[in-house]
Amino acid sequence: MIKFLGSIKKKVQLSSFSFSNRNERRSSSSIKTAENNGSTPTPPDSPRYHIRFKDLGKLHKAAFLGDLAKVQHHLQFQKHDLNKRDKEHSLLFYYRTPLHLACANGYPDVVSLLVERKCKLNICDNENRTPLIKAVQCQQEECATILLENKAEPNLTDIKKNTALHYAALGHNVSLVNKLIEHKANIEAQNKDGHTPLLLAITENNPKMVATLLTNGADVNASDKLQRTALMLAVGGEPIGIVNLLLQHDIDLSCQDIYGLTAEEYATCSGYSIHHELISQYKIQKNLKKKNFFPEMSCPERFSSFKFS
Repeated sequence: MIKFLGSIKKKVQLSSFSFSNRNERRSSSSIKTAENNGSTPTPPDSPRYHIRFKDLGKLHKAAFLGDLAKVQHHLQFQKHDLNKRDKEHSLLFYYRTPLHLACANGYPDVVSLLVERKCKLNICDNENRTPLIKAVQCQQEECATILLENKAEPNLTDIKKNTALHYAALGHNVSLVNKLIEHKANIEAQNKDGHTPLLLAITENNPKMVATLLTNGADVNASDKLQRTALMLAVGGEPIGIVNLLLQHDIDLSCQDIYGLTAEEYATCSGYSIHHELISQYKIQKNLKKKNFFPEMSCPERFSSFKFS
């Protein structure tokens, strides 16, 4: 028995999630701190763009700084391509438009002006991120709202196959998540690791976001590329809020990951005995509900009732 549990524990450790998006949030902008080269200081863990001013044209610079008057001036008196990408530098290609820069830095007045002038809404930067994805990644709700209301596509993906809703699920802005879903964001979209927004919220140990996504109909039995379900990921984390939330829904406890492990076996090896107890209680209650559904009927009668009711 001890040998068996040891084998399971080893497999669970092998399949413990290595969430690349969390690392990406820290490293997507893990660019060097600004030196005296005309670049803007950007915190290492910030999702905002690292900028070299010498790579920017006048319109890009005004949009990046949120200078509405200068943006208006450049658009009115000079010929500027609204959709022009910022300057190529050496072997780097940034492909950021003025709209990307205004969204990342949170300037809704500039975003509104660019949208009014009919700039392209779904154009991508070098990481295949649209202005909407960038606005959401930087938690700029007002900018994201303007884009959504002007028909920006919410289901485009970046190089990691993350949608805007994936980035929203990583944050704490429930309002932003609801707006994306209202505008037809796919709540079951999977990124390159197979994570849905719900699975990402679980990896971030964010009960409020998990509850919001479940309320909006997220599939509680969705699984990632390793076939790990929401419950499998949750039992490895802090007790007990998220596990409790998940067990209020119709969990399929028979699901197995690629190693053949169930959520119950994950719970056994998690180090949190409360998780195993909660799952055991859930199984008992689920079995009682099945029995009480047709308490007086024989098996053939139950079958007949399911078939013809």
